[in-house]
This record gives sequence, structure tokens and C-alpha cells, in this order.
Amino acid sequence: MPRHTMRAIRVHEHGGPEVLRYDEVPIPEPRPGEVLVRVHAVGVNPPDWYLRDGLTILPPETRPKFSLPVIPGTDVSGVVEAVAADVDSLDVGDEVFGLLRFPSFDGSAYAEYVAAPAPDLARKPNGIDHVHAAGTPMAGLTAWQFLIELGHDHPSPFQEARHRPMALGADTTVLINGAAGGVGHFAAQLAKWKGARVVAVASGAHESFLRELGADQFFDYTKSRPEELVHDIDLVLDTVGGRDSSRFLRTLKRGGALYPVFFGDYDDEETAKLGVTVSGTQVRSNGAQLAELGRLLDAGTVRVAIDSTFPLADARAAHERAARGHIRGKIVLTVA
Repeated sequence: MPRHTMRAIRVHEHGGPEVLRYDEVPIPEPRPGEVLVRVHAVGVNPPDWYLRDGLTILPPETRPKFSLPVIPGTDVSGVVEAVAADVDSLDVGDEVFGLLRFPSFDGSAYAEYVAAPAPDLARKPNGIDHVHAAGTPMAGLTAWQFLIELGHDHPSPFQEARHRPMALGADTTVLINGAAGGVGHFAAQLAKWKGARVVAVASGAHESFLRELGADQFFDYTKSRPEELVHDIDLVLDTVGGRDSSRFLRTLKRGGALYPVFFGDYDDEETAKLGVTVSGTQVRSNGAQLAELGRLLDAGTVRVAIDSTFPLADARAAHERAARGHIRGKIVLTVA
């Protein structure tokens, strides 16, 4: 007999990792434009715990609407189980990965099955497994849309001007703050792929890892203040943010730019005086860009680092690991 229910993680009330519940729920039906994916692995990302917490980190006017209970998660890798009648780009049995419906919070990826918009998916690279594929979409696309190609015309809720990535090449030096994390380790590799010189900032435990990824220079932020030691940087990608994020502005040459991935605090008068720009965007689902990234993964040009894996039923432990910080690469949930 065909299965009608599945196991999924749901949030019934906002709070810490303890509110994540392992429930039995109906298997979703793919709507027009969608496919049903049997999930093998799920990437864990900051928006997952923002949703769990009630999106309190976001300004009220930018908070997407959702109702409880809700299945968190956006990043999946799995196998197509069923296809809506109007979808001709994918077939049953295809291995796929994707960032689902972001920036909405309707991805519902922490589950054994998920109904996924076909344009959000790309075929999984043959050279990597489902765990590594699931660790790619949000972090990899964030790095891609900040550094390589925006790929959409949607306005950002955080700035008026459209983000335009700086052209990277051999004459460009890029500083990446938080270089060992999910977005950071993709950004370091993409900048190297474009020929740029990469300055990595992370804790000392990650130096050899980042050197392997191609970092030309490394600063341990626990032992030095890179913003006082580095100058004439063309581009800073700050994946950490926070109240003192503006300290990296002083590392830039005139005409340089700082791209904040997370919220920072920047003064318009200071940036104008320094002759630099601050620009960001909000990552969006994009299967075509993910396919390009997949080709780099297949070629070994870019690789995905996995910090840790947890069974889907242990999503609470995965969120507790995330809360401890100092993550190298990605945390991934595995689905039996």
C-alpha cells in the first residue's frame, strides 16, 4: 500500500531547540509547477532558527507571514518521486538539490518528503553525495549572488539600490570575515575561482582548512585585529555582521566595497568620507545558478565542508550545535 504520512520536524511554539518536534504528518501533494522529492538530506541554516525563534531578529516590517505549526528548512537533496503534469524539466528518479521558496519560510524541508517548485531545483552533481549537496544551496547561492551574479530583479528589503557584484580578477583582493562558515568557505573558493587574492579571517583552528581552500593570507581574530593590519582591500564580504562590523571599512581602498551578509551598523557619512560603498542583497532560490555551482562542485573547483551531521529526528541536537558557533562549513540532517 502507498504511504500517506511521513515524519517531519515541526515548530508548534517559538523558543529554543527544545521546541522542535518530530511529528507524523501527511505527505504533501505537488501542485502545478512542482515535484515531490523524497528527501535524503537537509541543510541547516540561520533562517531555520530565526523561524524557530519567531523571526525576532528581523525588523517587523520585513518579517514574512507564516502560521504555526510550521515545518522549517529550505535546503534539500533527494530523489524526485512524482512530477506535476505541467513539469517537463525533471523526471521521476532524478537526483536533485535546491533552495526551496526562499526568501519565504515555506520551504518545509525538515521532512521525509517535500513538494518543491521545479525552478528552485537543479540536478545533483554526480561527484558528491546527498549530504554534501544538501549543504550547498543557501550558503552557496548566497556567496554566488553576493560575489558573482545577482540573478534577479527583486528589490532588497534592506536597501534601495540594486546590488551589483564587483568584477573579481587577478587585480582584486577580497577579505572574507567569517571565512570558515557556510557562506564564507564558499565565498573564499568562488573568489579564488575568479582569480582574486583572498584574505581570510576566522579563528586559528580553521587556518589550515582555509589555506587548503586557497586563502592567500589568514588572520586569527582571537589573536589580532585584522582591521588594523590590512589595507588596500577592494572588497570585504562580512558574513558575521554585528555592532562593530563597520571596523572593516577602514581596510578598504577608496572605491572599495563592503558586502554585509548579516545585519551590520554602518554610517552613511563615514562611508562617503572614506569613498567606499556598502551593499547587500537577500539570497533567493535559483535553480539555474545552482546548476552552475553544481558544475564547479562536480569539477572539484569548489567543495562543500561538512561540520557535522544529525538524523532528522535529532534536529534539536543540530540546532544546539549551531548555537555553539565556530562552525566549519555546514550542518546537515540526514533522512533514512
